[in-house]
Amino acid sequence: MNPKFLLMKEKAASALILFMTFASIHCQNSDAYQVYAIKFENSFLAPASDIAVGASTGDSVRMCFMFWLLKGDNGRNILVDAGFIDSAAAADRNYVRPDRMLQRINIFPEDITDIIVTHPHFDHIGGVNLFPKATVWMQKKDYYYFVGDAWQEDGFSEGFEKEDVRTILEINLQGRLTFVDGDNIEIMPGIKVYTGSKHTYENQYLLVNSNSESNKILIASDAIWLYYNLDNLLTIPTYVFDPIAYVEAMKRMKTLVTNPDFIIPGHDDRVFSKFPEVYEGIVKIGN
Repeated sequence: MNPKFLLMKEKAASALILFMTFASIHCQNSDAYQVYAIKFENSFLAPASDIAVGASTGDSVRMCFMFWLLKGDNGRNILVDAGFIDSAAAADRNYVRPDRMLQRINIFPEDITDIIVTHPHFDHIGGVNLFPKATVWMQKKDYYYFVGDAWQEDGFSEGFEKEDVRTILEINLQGRLTFVDGDNIEIMPGIKVYTGSKHTYENQYLLVNSNSESNKILIASDAIWLYYNLDNLLTIPTYVFDPIAYVEAMKRMKTLVTNPDFIIPGHDDRVFSKFPEVYEGIVKIGN
């Protein structure tokens, strides 16, 4: 056989091996995310009985408002919820608009590729229009209840804002809304969503780095308001369609992670002392 042909064949084989190695490394990393919790309004003290049915008299908890950033090795910058816009915020409340909080770590509105809306209460969906290029992900049944049944005579619209309904309808008309339909679904590499909590009609929570052996992080959002609910397996006193389902969902969450410290509730200020701070009001969760 021609030596030049053999040499060319060997070079081609080497190039193929190099490509496959690179592709393998890329695939391994494409489902990995750095996870950040971002507090956009300062904490406040509340009686535990306000957040947990059956809480001990005299117990108190410290609450706050937050959302989450998933920074992917695959080029995605994903928000889990988007906070809300408060144009009347007083300076002494320490409210900072969610997009401006992100700028503290050099993430700008046009950098956000996706927003996973866990549920459409105003403090979680109200900021979606701050990020005009993002694809918005929402449970299909939760969407239809939000824009339809909630406003009927027998519906439940507490915690919803009509302006947010108009916003999500417009996002749908723009072709930027993607429905998720069901439980235990991988909506993108390394991110699975789950339902069953019944905080709203069909809210979702998510498991990030779902293929990792040691760095699974579960963002419960309001499927758990505070660690107090999780530690004592107590449902919330309001904003819940099925209190039993709410507790069963918390039990299930404990089976989905290897480290229970990585179950993140939606409104507990302890998140910001439990994990290392990277900037004021922003902590990094996990490895």
